Amino acid sequence: MLTLECPYCGVTAEETELAPGYEAHLKRFGPGSTDEQFNDYMFARKNPKGVHFERWRHAYGCGKWFLAARCTATLEVFGTYPAQVGAPPEDIIAKIKARRPEWVME
Repeated sequence: MLTLECPYCGVTAEETELAPGYEAHLKRFGPGSTDEQFNDYMFARKNPKGVHFERWRHAYGCGKWFLAARCTATLEVFGTYPAQVGAPPEDIIAKIKARRPEWVME
């Protein structure tokens, strides 16, 4: 079972206590965007086998949204961090690179 630590309340929770929010760090498009940009934002999601950045909500805890870096193939969690950041923190990137030297951020 997937377990993630909420960066706000510090609780390590199983996925049954969390709600998925899908892909993290999306560029959002709204009014003024082209139909193609808005379509891609709404429906085109990455589905990698390997390192992935996701949004999660501590639904049965503090209720806050946070981001997680994990491997979709092994469920290995590299870390969690607050949802208000625009890019993954350097310490999490370093953890990923230490375990997966060939990995590059897209």
